[in-house]
Amino acid sequence: MARLAKRDEEDEGERPDDAEHPDAYGRLGALMSRLQIYGLKTVLQRRSLIVINPNLPGCCEGAPQPADTITCKPRPDDGGRLWYFTSWQEPIAEADHVVDAALSVATTLGAPTDQSGAGE
Repeated sequence: MARLAKRDEEDEGERPDDAEHPDAYGRLGALMSRLQIYGLKTVLQRRSLIVINPNLPGCCEGAPQPADTITCKPRPDDGGRLWYFTSWQEPIAEADHVVDAALSVATTLGAPTDQSGAGE
């Protein structure tokens, strides 16, 4: 039981962030769906979205394809509204603007962005 109690305490340490932003995972899922239009591979994780462009070579052995890890969290200088951020902590777009965020990520990773239906 002591082991379970300790595990619960560890989980509790992670929950304030989740509780504070209960829809971040859903917003990342929406972005994931939108990125498929651009032919990008995605891996949705608990707190992030890994995005990979399988159609271009990467820069080096450690990065064989262009990729980024996107997060969704409050932006303090925008009243705490949820925003998407790059792995460099650069803001991409407000989380309500999924289409804009997807276009920005696709452009950054070198994906073609002129496909029909992408600008809906």
